[in-house]
Amino acid sequence: MKQTPPPAMPTAQRLDLWLLHARFGRSRTACAQLATGGHVRINRQRVTKAHAQVHVGDILTLPSPDRKTVIVIRVRACAERRQSAPLAQLLYEIVPETA
Repeated sequence: MKQTPPPAMPTAQRLDLWLLHARFGRSRTACAQLATGGHVRINRQRVTKAHAQVHVGDILTLPSPDRKTVIVIRVRACAERRQSAPLAQLLYEIVPETA
């Protein structure tokens, strides 16, 4: 009997999908609007396209939910679908501010 290897986890993903899977937005449309509005940076570069690629190890800068501060995170993994909040938190780590 042939055994197929388990599917490898993706190392890159569209920004809007990654934000959705990591639960930074309630819908893909909301995540796409966050990206196209210029509110997200990938490795210090402002992003205006929802299809921008996010890679494992990238640093993302996002507005906090109250829009008064920013959140800096490092992408640890990509997911194939939206997961529960505890599992979604494993996709990233918050980078402590250095200044």
